[in-house]
Amino acid sequence: MLAPVPIRVILGEDSYLVRAGVREMLSSAPEVEIVAECDDADALLREVEAHRPDVVLTDIRMPPTQTDEGIRLAAHLRAAYPAIGVVVLSQYADPAYVLELLDEGSEGRAYLLKERIHDRAQLVGAIDAVASGRSVIDPKIVEVLVAARRRGERSALSQLTPRELEVLAAIAEGKSNTAISERLVLTKRAVEKHINAIFLKLNLSHSPDADEVSPRVKAALVFLADGEPR
Repeated sequence: MLAPVPIRVILGEDSYLVRAGVREMLSSAPEVEIVAECDDADALLREVEAHRPDVVLTDIRMPPTQTDEGIRLAAHLRAAYPAIGVVVLSQYADPAYVLELLDEGSEGRAYLLKERIHDRAQLVGAIDAVASGRSVIDPKIVEVLVAARRRGERSALSQLTPRELEVLAAIAEGKSNTAISERLVLTKRAVEKHINAIFLKLNLSHSPDADEVSPRVKAALVFLADGEPR
């Protein structure tokens, strides 16, 4: 039986120590192959054009400007190479970065905090998810958004039950109905009922395909961050 073809990854990170740590972590993951490494955004784009990887794993801030190179690269790849997934690594639990990353769609995009990447399974899981066109949002980002919205005196989230809030948080992480049912120990039908109730209370539409996660992720994040659906 042939071994599965590994996911080809290009790593962009200007910190040598972080880059070496990620490389070492992924070297023992047979499902991932790092085909190139870069320490600035321009070199990263050149390597992408040369290798056409399955996934780009990139720091959010790199030379030349040390601002939002990872986000801008993801936007460029969405237009130029839409099949390439992007995992953005960041030390900033800032919802604005996440919303900008998802501005043109959440398919094939992940946002992870660097404090989480010591967990190889989580990092490999995010790489696999974006390679398959799915999305992953760091749970801490979701916690920040939910906490901010719940502080609002007139927050629409006050209409949600504790269980519905748990389901909404899982939706915003990019989890499918099946994954939500497993996490919360609910039947899939119960999850679907909770989701219908959530989107009705929040006045948000969602895909008729209950397991089509990506369109729901940005809707939930935008509502939680801005207070108004776009």
